[in-house]
Amino acid sequence: MLDFQPQKGLKKRWVKSGSKGEIEPHEILLDKLARRKEEELDISEKKLEVPLSKIILRGFVLFCFLIIFVLFAKTFQLQVIEGKEWTQLAQENKFIIKKIQAERGVIYDQNMKQLVYNEPSFDLICEKNNLPQSETERKEAIEEVARILNIRTTELEAKIENGEIISENLEHQALITLETKITELPGFKIEKTSVRNYTEGEAFSHVLGYMAKIKPDELSDFEESYSINDYVGRDGVEKVYEDVLRTDPGELRIERDVLGNVISKEIVGLPESGESLVLWLDADLQKKVEEELEKMVQALGNKKAAAVALDPETGGILSMVSLPGFDNNLFQKGSDPKELAKLFKDSTQPLFNRAIAGTYAVGSTIKPLISSAVLEENIISPQKKIDCEGRIVIPSIYNPEESSIKLDWTTHGWTDMRKAIAESCDVYFYTVGGGFGSQKGLGPTKIKDYLELFGWDSKTGVDLPGESQGSIPDKDWKRKTLNEPWWDGDTYNLAIGQGYLQTTPIEVAASFAAIANGGKLLEPRVVKEVVNDKKEVVEEIQSKVIRENFINPQNLQIVREGLRQAVTGVNSPQASSITLNSLPVSSAAKTGTAELGNDRYNNWVTVFAPYDDPKIVLTIVVENVKGVKAAALPVAKEILNWYFSE
Repeated sequence: MLDFQPQKGLKKRWVKSGSKGEIEPHEILLDKLARRKEEELDISEKKLEVPLSKIILRGFVLFCFLIIFVLFAKTFQLQVIEGKEWTQLAQENKFIIKKIQAERGVIYDQNMKQLVYNEPSFDLICEKNNLPQSETERKEAIEEVARILNIRTTELEAKIENGEIISENLEHQALITLETKITELPGFKIEKTSVRNYTEGEAFSHVLGYMAKIKPDELSDFEESYSINDYVGRDGVEKVYEDVLRTDPGELRIERDVLGNVISKEIVGLPESGESLVLWLDADLQKKVEEELEKMVQALGNKKAAAVALDPETGGILSMVSLPGFDNNLFQKGSDPKELAKLFKDSTQPLFNRAIAGTYAVGSTIKPLISSAVLEENIISPQKKIDCEGRIVIPSIYNPEESSIKLDWTTHGWTDMRKAIAESCDVYFYTVGGGFGSQKGLGPTKIKDYLELFGWDSKTGVDLPGESQGSIPDKDWKRKTLNEPWWDGDTYNLAIGQGYLQTTPIEVAASFAAIANGGKLLEPRVVKEVVNDKKEVVEEIQSKVIRENFINPQNLQIVREGLRQAVTGVNSPQASSITLNSLPVSSAAKTGTAELGNDRYNNWVTVFAPYDDPKIVLTIVVENVKGVKAAALPVAKEILNWYFSE
């Protein structure tokens, strides 16, 4: 039997009842383990019994309060102070607004022949956020797209970094291949857009203009209507009437979950197509003018020429051609950048619209305007004749024994104003322009005043970009520009359109339209009407009269008769435009040959017809013609013969 008895050294101990106090080996082991456990318990109890420092306790409590306060303050900031902003950001992350593009307005000629079309185009888009997260899968997708597009992987990666559009106006084969594999290429998608197609290319390029991608600095003014990838009008009516032609895009709202998955799509704004333009332009006439001009410059070994045809009653531009031209389709997305670079480097400047921006010496083209001024100022009676012997001898004001001689192109004999216009007699206009002997002349100041009335020293206001204005020299101009005094010879040169005088083809055409219509200087217009998608007229572009009745109609009639005489040859055996007398209708005309030096000339003609009721004023200039020969006149004859026969 076992009894439990306390032993020395131990709190408790088991001993065998009736024994002599002997201890078994296993009892020693148990005692040792018991003592070790007891020591551990004593140590633990001692540690728990040590009290915490008050400073530590206070610090701990303060730290807890500080954490709670910071969390509360941050919560108050996010929920109360910035709550609306964060809510808005959450909504923006939840919803994506994408623009729905509509069709840009198109352009018609006056007979409703469509000159510009919107054709479907497909672009490859990359959404970087949707590319595969796995580096391997991402690399495989990029390599596959690069292979289909036949470009280097590095080039594709650069495009991905720079923007969403990878390839514009995809080629047919690439489009088909991508369509079959697009579901296997996460992050890439094909987006349908449209591209402008200018069916006649070069014939209409300077009038219609072209489209080009919007610039970042322009985007800030049109954020609601455009995105950074949109194209806008860059020249011609495409630029001037951008507000009319452009679309109002619709909006598609896409709802997403937190993982970016699409939950729903909703159209929140319907797209509206742009309105269209009807031009005064006659497409068939435009092509005929270009064709005949092209034949002439090729025959001359030249490349530069321009033509403008106006309706003298409205100022509407029936035709405008500038050579050389360019293919405005080259500016469309997806076009060959090498061809575009070649166009910009062309020394003949095909992008330059010579019809409105080229400034030229005009030669005898000026004489009907000088005649109008002479009659208004009562310088000479239109019936008075001057003996045109082929030259005028001007004595020196400093030494009467010395003189200068101004030559005419031929001898005309006794010449009145109508004959002087018809035969383009230089001596007559030297005399009435600068004065000679007892005959008073206009003088440079009056010449300039009247040329300005006809619009030769200012822009016409045509609704096309890039118009230049002519310049008329005077005493102040010569002193400031050349640091030279004005001589009588300068006045004589000015009176026949030589010297420092410069003007544009459209200024010439507009001034002759004023002669043709009886005295109204009109602002030339390209656009006739704005129509909607049903071709219903939305707005008529009204003709604008710059000034009228600045020349007495009776005086203008005398000038008109001189221009008519240039065609019929009546009383004018050396009439300058008699070749036009074979036209199907009566006409009036004035030629001009402006000296450039080295036996080179700018060759001009301006014609209006029919004479009694003018429907067209046609001005043509051929640049840098070698020798004194008719270059513009034969072109005008072919054009007008076709026009009135048709």
